[in-house]
Amino acid sequence: MAENNSEQELITHQGGCHCGKIKWQVQAPANLHTHTCNCSICEIHHYQHLIVPKDRFHLLTDAQELSEYRFGSGHAKHYFCKTCGTKSFYIPRSNPDGVSVHARCLNPASVLSITDTPFDGQNWEKNAASLAHLSKV
Repeated sequence: MAENNSEQELITHQGGCHCGKIKWQVQAPANLHTHTCNCSICEIHHYQHLIVPKDRFHLLTDAQELSEYRFGSGHAKHYFCKTCGTKSFYIPRSNPDGVSVHARCLNPASVLSITDTPFDGQNWEKNAASLAHLSKV
């Protein structure tokens, strides 16, 4: 079984959007454990979730460069670059005290490995609690 991200030494990863207008940093281990969700929006974007506590995420560019999108319950805050449309991070409904960064938007130079676990977001209500611990310190 993959080691929990919170039990490993944290390093600073750089990430952002395709065009480079959105830049952020996230503190996480070099060996990442992510989740790929099959809900309607994640499936379209092939979103690979790396969920961290909010204090481990730092937006480095002006938030004015972002567009926000909400759907369904309206609790999740999906952020997209206004220029290229990339969704590189968001505030998930399952972890409102955290941030989910798209692991595919990380600079790969700082990533040693990624272990990915499928998440059944099509049955979100039944499965969401299994992610709650990821945004805890």
